[in-house]
Amino acid sequence: MNPVPELVTLHVWRLPRRAVPRALIRMAVGRRRLRATPGVRFAKLLGTGTGTGTGTGTGSGSGTGTGTGTNGSRRRTSGSGFGPGDADLTRWAALVVWADPARAAGFDDSPVGRAWGRIALSGARLDLRPLASRGRWAGVEPFGNPTARNTSTGGPVLALTRARLRPARAATFWRAIPSVAAALPDTPGLTAGFGIGEAPLGWQGTVSVWRSSADLLAFAYRQPEHQNAIMRTPTERWYAEELFARFEVRAVRGDRTVLDWTGHDGGPTVAERDDGDEHDRGSERGHGGEREWRRA
Repeated sequence: MNPVPELVTLHVWRLPRRAVPRALIRMAVGRRRLRATPGVRFAKLLGTGTGTGTGTGTGSGSGTGTGTGTNGSRRRTSGSGFGPGDADLTRWAALVVWADPARAAGFDDSPVGRAWGRIALSGARLDLRPLASRGRWAGVEPFGNPTARNTSTGGPVLALTRARLRPARAATFWRAIPSVAAALPDTPGLTAGFGIGEAPLGWQGTVSVWRSSADLLAFAYRQPEHQNAIMRTPTERWYAEELFARFEVRAVRGDRTVLDWTGHDGGPTVAERDDGDEHDRGSERGHGGEREWRRA
């Protein structure tokens, strides 16, 4: 079993539409380079969706709900989720599990970080600490088994789900998504969310950020549409492989609009980064002023 990492980072980039062909090339050639980055234990390059497809997950690790749908104005809508037609080709992401957390500071200067930085209009980075993880991703447990950690952080949390759909069950899965997606936009405590995917079809997941663990759990276990989807998971057998993980959000850097952040999270005040930090400012060009919140 893998040890629980001290640091996981999620990097998200917003691109101009003209850069989409270069993004597709980076997705094709960058996976091996990302895994070879010094200090990296596990890493994935990800496409994103205008909504989300497999939700906040359940206690057994079955992520079956949906996250926020968005339109071009970056506002929440009642969209159908991260389905086959919901890919957002102007937003891409990298999830990185660090064996050596000290190496994370140099990610923007790595070959992969520089390649995406050259074509990005803006970007954001979240520093995360695993609180819970159930299931597997590509046959491994990338976040270990952090069951002994206190999951009541009192601050923002991020939920990540990832599932590989069974081809024969995909149609029933997509039909189950809209009812959960429609109920989500006004969910208390939800501050950001979008779909993720390793491939256009069948390899879907979600990222959602919540004001607190209590808000996340209230949706996961009390929202009727989500509860219904949870109950259907064992009988429908939608997933060939699945993973649900919850993280403490330790820091948020960069342009939060890239994450579809609502700005009404009730959480810590976001402070301007020190203007003297030229390295970080250079790596986050085009943000209109980099902003950072870090947990004390």
